[in-house]
This record gives sequence, structure tokens and C-alpha cells, in this order.
Amino acid sequence: MRRIAITASAAASGKSTVGREAAERLGVPYTELDALHHGPNWTEATPEELRAKVEPLVAQDGWVIDGGYVHKLGFMVFDRADTVVWLDLPMRTWLPRLIRRTYRRIRDHEELWNGNRESIGGALLGRHALIPFSLRSHFRRRREYPEALAHLPVLRLRSQAEVDRWLKTLTPASSDVKDGGA
Repeated sequence: MRRIAITASAAASGKSTVGREAAERLGVPYTELDALHHGPNWTEATPEELRAKVEPLVAQDGWVIDGGYVHKLGFMVFDRADTVVWLDLPMRTWLPRLIRRTYRRIRDHEELWNGNRESIGGALLGRHALIPFSLRSHFRRRREYPEALAHLPVLRLRSQAEVDRWLKTLTPASSDVKDGGA
């Protein structure tokens, strides 16, 4: 297990936290696709720009990448992974995390990527608002991912306990551990 793509059903499921820890345990680079996708003032990379940034990353022998951006990259990241970790945590786990994290980021004016900061409007209002988007994507991904990811080596983790158990199995010499404990 040297190339891990991490995806989730919703924001605040722990993609970045799990990704950083997995990469550290395996001794491979970690990349958060949000940081490559969101430029200054929330400008989005075009599909061509994002692909140009991601192609050299997935060509490496080992990596952990969180996010998929399937609408811009297709299955580039997932298809090149030897393991796709799907964090499919229940809403009762991720929604309180998302609310707390968003509140903290707004209150503390925390910089995310490239000078961007969350705002109340960005969290709650509009088509791309974070919290409504997360609610929609949670149900849509739970419905669509089983078929869309069926051709891939997917490890679907459905609780924080499963995530924690899986992370403990990772070492630089990890083999293909595919059982999340479910």
C-alpha cells in the first residue's frame, strides 16, 4: 500500500487528518487537492491546470492524496491508487465537526489555501455553500459511490473506530491491508 486516494461522503469526515497521518506512517508525500484547486480569492483551477498539477504527483511511487475532483480530473487519482479509502462516516459524526470547524475558521479568520478564508455566506448561502453542499454530497455519494468505485480497490470505513484501526495498520512496510474492521 503505497498510493492511497482518500475520499469522503461529506466535508469534515477527516480526509486531511487521515491523509496526513497515513502519509506520515507510510513515509510518502501527502497532497490535499483543495490546496491545488482553490487559488487566491477562491478562483478555481481549470481542469487542464489541475491535471497539470496532479499528473506528476500520481506518477510517483508513493503518495497519499485527499480529494478526487472527479468532475475535473476524471478518475485519474483513483485509478492510479493501489487503495481508495472512502470515509463514509455517519452524519452524526461529520456534521457537528463541520459546524465546529467552520465556526472556528470564521471566528479565527483562519487561512485555508492561498489566502482564502471561510465566511458565513460561503458556509451557508448559495449553490456552493459548504454546509448545504456537504449535506447534498453525503446522500449523493452514498448512493453513487458503490457503483462508481466498484472497479477500484476500495476500503470503505464507516466509523471513526474503523478509521483509527486502519491507521494503526500502516507502516512503511505495509502490505495490502484492505479490511477496515467492518
